[in-house]
Amino acid sequence: EVQLVESGGGLVQAGGSLRLSCAASGFTFDDYAVTWFRQAPGKEREGVLCSSSSGLNIYYADSVKGRFTSSRDNAKNTVNLRMNSLKAEDTAVYYCAAKRSCSNYAPTYTNWGQGTQVTVSS
Repeated sequence: EVQLVESGGGLVQAGGSLRLSCAASGFTFDDYAVTWFRQAPGKEREGVLCSSSSGLNIYYADSVKGRFTSSRDNAKNTVNLRMNSLKAEDTAVYYCAAKRSCSNYAPTYTNWGQGTQVTVSS
């Protein structure tokens, strides 16, 4: 059974940092890209960035370039999202999703985590 479990969310002041983790199981992790999405209240789910199977970061949200970065540890089947210089507009539920290639089109993903809330106070 494919499972993705996010952790690390919380409340942080603007300008602060958080690290989210996505722990994967039930599939050959090395062969899959993992994309971080987020969904703010009243907004559509948007792609943030993808960690390709080779470890490249592909950014989908221009607003996070220079502030967010993703890394993966294939030995631990984990992808981390490091978020620096957080802004109030980063407030959202963050999800990780996996498929064989990077894409920021959410409907193409069938495997999702439950999400973790990130709240940035201004």
